[in-house]
Amino acid sequence: MPVRKFRSIEDMKAARGYERTDPRLSRIIEGLWDFGRKTARLRFPPGVYRYRNVEEMNARTAEWAEENFRAFRARRDAESEDAPAGPDSTPGRG
Repeated sequence: MPVRKFRSIEDMKAARGYERTDPRLSRIIEGLWDFGRKTARLRFPPGVYRYRNVEEMNARTAEWAEENFRAFRARRDAESEDAPAGPDSTPGRG
């Protein structure tokens, strides 16, 4: 994503991608949320948890993060198995 510099607030307002009244805005937001659901899919068990100390809380949070990462890798591996094979190698190059 490029970095843009602005000299004033007015320049920033003029550079906005979409106005609030733009009819395309809802579809764009929906697409962003859909992308987030597909890529993140974080899962944290519902409820309130009590811990004896910060270390216990950090350990539980790390377990949840590890479970989320394993689930992400499993989804990614399953998607790559379903994807068509890449192009053949260039002749004479192996």
